[in-house]
Order: sequence, then C-alpha cells, then structure tokens
Amino acid sequence: MMHPNTIAPEGVDSFGIRLMQARQRAGLSQEEVSARLKMPVRVIRALESDDWARIGAPVFVRGQLRSYSRLLGIDLDLDLIRTEVGPVTPSELVSHSHTPRYRRMFEQVTRRAVYIGITAMIAVPVWLATQPHLSNDLSVQSFDLQRPVPVEADGTTPSPVRKPAQRKPLIASMGSMHGTAVDTPALSIEFNDESWVQVFAPDGSKLEQGLLAEGERRSYEQGEVGRLVLGNSSAVEVRQDGEPVDLEPFSRANVARFTLSSDGSLAPVAD
Repeated sequence: MMHPNTIAPEGVDSFGIRLMQARQRAGLSQEEVSARLKMPVRVIRALESDDWARIGAPVFVRGQLRSYSRLLGIDLDLDLIRTEVGPVTPSELVSHSHTPRYRRMFEQVTRRAVYIGITAMIAVPVWLATQPHLSNDLSVQSFDLQRPVPVEADGTTPSPVRKPAQRKPLIASMGSMHGTAVDTPALSIEFNDESWVQVFAPDGSKLEQGLLAEGERRSYEQGEVGRLVLGNSSAVEVRQDGEPVDLEPFSRANVARFTLSSDGSLAPVAD
C-alpha cells in the first residue's frame, strides 16, 4: 500500500523537500513546472508536500516523481522510490462485461453469410449471362448430329473437323478471399512494462480496471470502449484498426487519457 514519505533516512530530506528546493534554485514557480510537464498544479503541490494519496495509484506517483526529477536535473534513488511509494504488484482485472461464446460464434457465422451473399450476387448474374451462348452451342451440336454423314468417292468417311473448345469464363470467388482474412480488432493495447489501466464503456460504465504486467495485451471491438486511462503511457503501444496511435497528444505526466467517438476518432480528455 502507498504511504506518504513522512520518514526519510537520517540526514536525507524527503522527496518533496528535495524537489521544492531544486525548483526554487532553478527559479521556477509551480505554475511554470506544471506547464513544462503538462501536469496539473495540484499534482506539483502534492509531490512537494509528499501527499501521494491525492495523486492516485503507486505507478502514477513513481512516474511523476521520475518526470519531475528529470526536469530539475536531480537524481532520486529509484530503489528508495519503490520502497517509499510502496510495492506495485500486478492485480487481476475486474471485468464488468462479458461476451458469451455463442454470441461471438453467431457474429462470425453472420459475417461469413454476408460474404457468401455478396459472392452470389456477383456470380449469379454472370452465370445467367453466359446461358444463351451455351444454349446456342448445344443447339448447333444437335443439328449437326441430324445431318447425314458424308462419304468420300473411295467409300471412306472424312475425318470430322474439331472446333476449338471454348473456355468457360472464370468467376472469382469473394468468399474464398474473405475466408482467409484475419480479423483486426478496432483497438488493441500492448504493455511493455507495468501500467495502471482504466477502461470505460461509451455510456460511462467501467469495463475494466487494474494493474497489468509487462507483456500483457488487450483488444476491443468497435463501439465497445468510450474512454481509456493508461498509466506509464510511454511503455504502452496502442493500435487502432492495426495502425499505431501516437499517445503524446493525450499524455500528461506519463498518463494518457483519451476518448473514442462512434466514428473511431480519438480526442484528449479535459482535465
């Protein structure tokens, strides 16, 4: 559990005091630091007063301490940060929504049926258009069978002249092409380091929340997610329809917050 840094080793100031003294030596105000880090002023004040409970999860506090110390050019002991802020252990996400297996199978069958229907709409008119030509060829062959067989003067039958075989038109099947396509999720997230995650539905209800470990992944379908909060966003890769998403415009103090509209566009969340 995260606890305030009220007890520092003998002879060593707390993190908040060291940050405040370094800021004052640099001649910066809390508002100027807030603008440079894209971090709310209340967070700057909480860090300098060691009031970490006002900031949020431990992973957020650790990232904000590192960002603040890098700006001021001071070196904070990372091991001491982990000890003072508190251990960060992966927790299991609590899912508030579940898609039944039969529903996923129904959606897959429905998509395949649509592909087959489109193929039929293209193939059937082409097949019907070729029927008159096939019928004419058959009628000509039947008429030829009714003709008497010519006989040469010497009593032999001349060899029939073979007509070149007509090739049937090739009809491309869209169903076979779509059958091998790989479905790409509308939104996918891959974690290269531990990160705190909050996922909300378009109606504002919470879908998932928890701390994910390195190497874990999450994917969501179109219209399933309305808003996301990603801690330690520099270690998170987000893809939309298979294309990478730049989280920099949505990140403040290494925390990315953005919304997804119904048309798939992303927008930052106002603080």
